[in-house]
Amino acid sequence: MKEMEGDRIFIEDSGLFVEALRGFPGVYSAYVSKTIGYKGILRLMKGEENRKAYFKSVVCLKLKGEIKIFRGKVEGRIAEKARGRGGFGYDPIFIPEGSDKTFAEAPEIKNIASHRKRALEGMKDFLEEFQI
Repeated sequence: MKEMEGDRIFIEDSGLFVEALRGFPGVYSAYVSKTIGYKGILRLMKGEENRKAYFKSVVCLKLKGEIKIFRGKVEGRIAEKARGRGGFGYDPIFIPEGSDKTFAEAPEIKNIASHRKRALEGMKDFLEEFQI
């Protein structure tokens, strides 16, 4: 990050972290999505009782030489099978805490609970507070 050129830079990365898989796919979520996809995650989770998982997003902002980090997280669990047609990536298998629907079944829930949205709102609040 410090080697990047420019006065204002921001980057974002996110991932799905599954407790029973020791945090996998985690930082490899994009690669895993392209290779085995959510169907592969369901195969790895077959017979697993512990379905706890979370999405986490980290936004890093470089502004006038200073680096600020903002995080967003949404807790939930992995469904037994894929459900819903909306969304992308792991949305058909992720059920957020407090819901019985996957993100793919209920995009309106994802829009409210999104880990990425939470991280970006933190950055927005920071920028507004300092009138940047």
